[in-house]
Amino acid sequence: MFSKAFSTPARANWVIQGAGLIWLLVTALLLSYYGLGLSMALTDAAIYALVFLGGVVVLDRIFGFYIPKGGNTWLLLILPLVLSLIGVLVHRYVGGWIFEEEESYHALLKNHFYLRWAILAMMEAMVTLLAIVVSKLEQQEASQKRELHIMELSKEAELTQLRQQLQPHFLFNSLNSISALVISESKKAREMVLQLSDFLRGTIRKDHQTWVSLEEEMAYLKLYLEIEKVRFGHRLQVDFDSSTEASQLQLPQLLIQPLLENAIKHGLYGVTGEVNIRLNAAKRQNYLILTVENPFDPATPAQHGTGFGLSSIQRRLYLLFGRNDLLTKGAKNDLFRVELKIPQLK
Repeated sequence: MFSKAFSTPARANWVIQGAGLIWLLVTALLLSYYGLGLSMALTDAAIYALVFLGGVVVLDRIFGFYIPKGGNTWLLLILPLVLSLIGVLVHRYVGGWIFEEEESYHALLKNHFYLRWAILAMMEAMVTLLAIVVSKLEQQEASQKRELHIMELSKEAELTQLRQQLQPHFLFNSLNSISALVISESKKAREMVLQLSDFLRGTIRKDHQTWVSLEEEMAYLKLYLEIEKVRFGHRLQVDFDSSTEASQLQLPQLLIQPLLENAIKHGLYGVTGEVNIRLNAAKRQNYLILTVENPFDPATPAQHGTGFGLSSIQRRLYLLFGRNDLLTKGAKNDLFRVELKIPQLK
């Protein structure tokens, strides 16, 4: 019981020894008060303390491996009673044998037998209850740790799944474009294949738990845009506006790319002319603020599957920070705007 309540066996032994010493001193003082000599009082107290510690050790071994439940809870009372009875019998026999010629001491042992039994039984019952409480608390703590570990594994699995969904989403779009270019513009198709290979080689190897600086993320975004420009040519224009301070801030990898993909997809849909998409990055208090703006035609029907990129980012942010207020979106006139707030952990 004590060994479970403390982190190391050495500390547990120290506690048991301390409890035994206190028991010995208190008992010796009481016996001296009732007229026993100091030597006799210390000897009697030492025997009584050893009996108490012996019962504590036995209870520790029993309840360290077995906690009574249901109909067996009666053992919580019976065991301390039985052990304390054995203890006072041992104390009476050993004490009587040591002070065999002391009639007054034998009378004291006889007159206080039931009192000693009651005291010892009460203390050992308290020790038993303490052992049960500590054991329950340890079980509860272990259960909570298991639940937290399972939740963490589940969160990591979902984050991985979201990234794996995003990469094929972009990959399928690129492969469709390459397929369309193979016959009409084979040179552009080969160029797009090489760029796609470079992009995937750099992103697939990355650990999704690692954060990167905005500057590093921008490098991958520019590689991604080179692929998209092969698809859309001069129609696609993207302007980056980032302060020096914001460039050094951290963010989860590949968090912006779905925003740009969403902006390109819906900004160019139904539009024949040139489309300008703006990406702005700034620091505001302890947040990296990213805004993506793209033109759109409110009269044009939305494409099937609209919102996958934004919903995946919303979910990633919730899994990482436990918040649903970090991504906002809205349309005004012919401009669609998405704002992303990324808390800085350091």
